[in-house]
Amino acid sequence: MAATKLISMHQNKDKSILKSLADRIDYSQNPEKTRDGDLISSYCCNPCTAASEFLLSKQEYLRITGRQNRGDIIAYQIRQSFRPGEITPEEANKVGYETAMRFTKGQHAFTVSTHIDRHHIHNHIIFNSTTLDCTRKFRDFFWCGLALQRVSDIVCLAHHLSIIKPLPFRERKKRKTYERPQTRREEIRLAIDAILKKNPKDLEAVFEKLQQAGYVCKTGKHFAVKRPDWKRFIRLDSLGEGYTEKDLSAYLFEKHGGGSTSRSCRKRDQAFDLLIDVQAKMQEGKGPGYVRWAKVFNVKQMAAVLNFLQENEIHDYRDLVRLAEEADGTSRESLDRIHALDARIKEITDLKKHIFNYWKTKDVYKQYQKSGYSETFFEEHRQEILLHKAAKRAFDASGLQKLPRIKELNSEYEELLAEKKKAYAEYRSVRDQSREYAIARKNVEIILGYDEQSFSQDREQEQSR
Repeated sequence: MAATKLISMHQNKDKSILKSLADRIDYSQNPEKTRDGDLISSYCCNPCTAASEFLLSKQEYLRITGRQNRGDIIAYQIRQSFRPGEITPEEANKVGYETAMRFTKGQHAFTVSTHIDRHHIHNHIIFNSTTLDCTRKFRDFFWCGLALQRVSDIVCLAHHLSIIKPLPFRERKKRKTYERPQTRREEIRLAIDAILKKNPKDLEAVFEKLQQAGYVCKTGKHFAVKRPDWKRFIRLDSLGEGYTEKDLSAYLFEKHGGGSTSRSCRKRDQAFDLLIDVQAKMQEGKGPGYVRWAKVFNVKQMAAVLNFLQENEIHDYRDLVRLAEEADGTSRESLDRIHALDARIKEITDLKKHIFNYWKTKDVYKQYQKSGYSETFFEEHRQEILLHKAAKRAFDASGLQKLPRIKELNSEYEELLAEKKKAYAEYRSVRDQSREYAIARKNVEIILGYDEQSFSQDREQEQSR
């Protein structure tokens, strides 16, 4: 059984006719797919110079007839695919040669290349659009593809091969639903889900499991993952809610450090948002549809703000301002605490690096001192000496009288990391609360036509009374 397809080949953009022909023919004659060229045959041309011979015939056709059509077809390709296991590569090449000979009636030069790189054997037959006598061109008529299939079936029957039996029109079934192929991001999400079921300790353990599964992981400013055969990395931030670095860290912390064990690492739905300035949007050129939507949106936000004030028992604007300022202050204090922990963690990391460099280059530096600070010795051991000096400068800048032990630094480093995770979880909570109070305050000011300046004036009047 052989399935056929006829493809017209045109000149590529920004390429000559010779280059366009050579690219197609070279691909079909790939040695890795044709068993080092053993499965290539041709008619009235040399497979190695087929592109040049096709071009010469076209030039001769132009000289004889003087006709040159815009967007002219330079060649035709026949793809002939066979059922797996039904035919040998050598016989497939013979079938392709006979099919091309019958279809072109021996009036066009062609090459036949049999590919064996797939699970099914298939032929790439490329024939010149110009006839051998250079006076005519191949005519691609309406039922040309059907005629090609009929010729291929006749040749297959002659070689005792099966053919595709066409079904009557009423028995044919049109495929309406197609399985959507799995995207690379979906593949990564499924891999992460499978790893999370194994209860990893932290995000580093997740990356180790991904690497064991055959992925390449890249850390730095953004965490990214890819397969070795993929050209580009895919950032975790692009995988969607619940799969970002921040969401995964929060989920693992909650699972191992306390709190809810359910995977609630998606974005928390915000109760309300800032009101839209409809007049300003109209001046920007927004249409009536957007204006209607914005008005409905503002009504919903006003109702949400009122519910928020009632739930928190806020009955005065001054109480709302006070609570918003307190929440903002708490959020800033929590963030400052995280920054302080980050600074100390970085300090410990740098100190450990300098301690390692100091002990590693101590002997070299002593030899450098014994040599009388020889320039020759310095050039031979420049890197070690510079590392030793940098370590000593770092110790002097830190005011260390005695170098701490690496074990003590590692212990403090782990404690700081645990404290930072706890502080970050607290910061997320107070940050969200601060945002709610800030948005509620801003919306109330818009609704009441109140601003900070008028509030300050009222406060000064109360203090003067």
